[in-house]
This record gives sequence, C-alpha cells and structure tokens, in this order.
Amino acid sequence: MVNMRSIFPGQKYLFFVLIFFFSLKLFGQHRIPSGFCMNQDEKELAEAINKIRVKHGKSPIKLSLALTYVAETHVNDLEVNHPDTSVCNLSSWSNKGKWTPVCFNPYVVDRKAMWDKPRELTPYPYNGYELAGYMEGGIIVDSLAELWDTLGESLDMITTEGRWNNKKWEAMGVGISGNYASVWFGQREDNEGTPQLCSSKKEAAKEKVIDKERHQKEYYYLISGSFPNMDDAGEAVRRLKENGFKHAGILASPNRIRIYLNRFENIKDALEAKKKLPYSYRDAWILKE
Repeated sequence: MVNMRSIFPGQKYLFFVLIFFFSLKLFGQHRIPSGFCMNQDEKELAEAINKIRVKHGKSPIKLSLALTYVAETHVNDLEVNHPDTSVCNLSSWSNKGKWTPVCFNPYVVDRKAMWDKPRELTPYPYNGYELAGYMEGGIIVDSLAELWDTLGESLDMITTEGRWNNKKWEAMGVGISGNYASVWFGQREDNEGTPQLCSSKKEAAKEKVIDKERHQKEYYYLISGSFPNMDDAGEAVRRLKENGFKHAGILASPNRIRIYLNRFENIKDALEAKKKLPYSYRDAWILKE
C-alpha cells in the first residue's frame, strides 16, 4: 500500500493553514465594531425584563454584547427602512443591509432566517430568539415592560413558560431606537462578554449616527394634519390605521408634529395616491422630507 503522507508530506499542514485563514476571514466579517455600547434606556429595559423574571421565580439573564449588537442593528433597520408592513411583522428585516432579508408573517414563517441573525452579524454561533415591540410616540421603558408582563405570549417568552418551556435563556441583548424595541434571547452564554454603557459623549455620537442614517433618504409624505403633542398625534394615527391607512405614522420635528397617511420614494406615486383619497381627506398635502 502506498503511503500518501510520504508523497505529500506537507498536505496535512497546508490543509490546516487554509482552514485557519478561512476561519479568520469569517471571524473578521462578523466582528462587532470597537466602541460599541448600549444606552441607558436599553440598560433599563434589560433590568425591567430581569425584574419580571425574578418576580415569576426565574433567575436574571446575563447581558450579551453580541445579542445587544443584533438588537440595535434590528431596531435601526426598523426605524430607518421600515421592513414591517401590513404583511411583514416586527421580526422582519429589510434588504438594505449586510444580512438576509426576512418578511416574517403568520402565513410564510421563516424562523431559521430570524434565528440565524446572531451568526450573520456577530461571532455568536448559536440561535437567537427575538421579542420585538412598537410604541406610538417612542418607546417608554416602564410602559413597555408593564405591557409585556401582562401579555401571555410575551410573558411566556420572557419567563420560558408555555411553548417556550423547553428553553433556558443564558444571554440577552436589548436595542431601542425611536418607536421600536428589540430583545434577543440566547440559550448559550456569549464569549464576547457584556456591552458597556455608553458615556454621554458616546451616546450623543451614537444618536447622531442613527439620526444621519434616518435622514439619508428623502421621502414624499402625504400629510393629513398637525398636532400639538405626541399623545394626540398617536391617537390620530391609531384611528387612521383602523380606517385602512396601514402605513400611517408620525413625522416629528422640533417645531411641529405632523401625521401622514403614507410615504413614497417618488413624487409620482405620492400624487397618484393623493388623487385616490376619499373626499374627507381632500385637504391632505405632500411634503418632501
């Protein structure tokens, strides 16, 4: 019998070198940016979730750097690109980033594409499971935590009861941006460690980056009215959605709060939509922002 190792003595070592460099390349693609941090609201939401767990006889979950990065990436995508539509729910991801797009809905359920997000974005090699929330007028941590504590499905996920009773959360990441909150749970500890709390300087820089991303793309908004405060604007948006305007929302600036029926990427689509509005919305107008 011919000894193959005597013919190719360096083959084995070449194979391991190739594997090493291939793994190094993959790791570089998933590296979490240096200086990444979590803000105070995110820290408080994590603490509120752990208080819910302790109240229900569960142990607190350790914060994860990787899962917090996933959570923040997702809420920024939701806030900037709005992959959540009348068809796709809050667990959806747009096609605007370095990840696999996901339209998550009850009819076409693609759980794996969601579970894979930690592997796509970070060195965390395990599945991640998301609890996402939306609040008109912006996330209020105490109100959101109280809501999740009273909703059976959300509470079951937080406390690993019901259909989640076969899970044991060992890691958690939290992200908040604008109207959106995202909490990611994992069944394995995160070797990347825990996220640092942003200093006031870092947090200001972080918000500036998010604000810049939010306004990189201009839209044509079909405006239906202005309101003196966020509570009234939020109630008006709720009524609009009940009346069939599924993409209605709030457009806030330092000087005024407007609500819109829909938004469009070009003026032609905005004008066409305005023509088709019921007579009761005849005073609606188009704003480029």
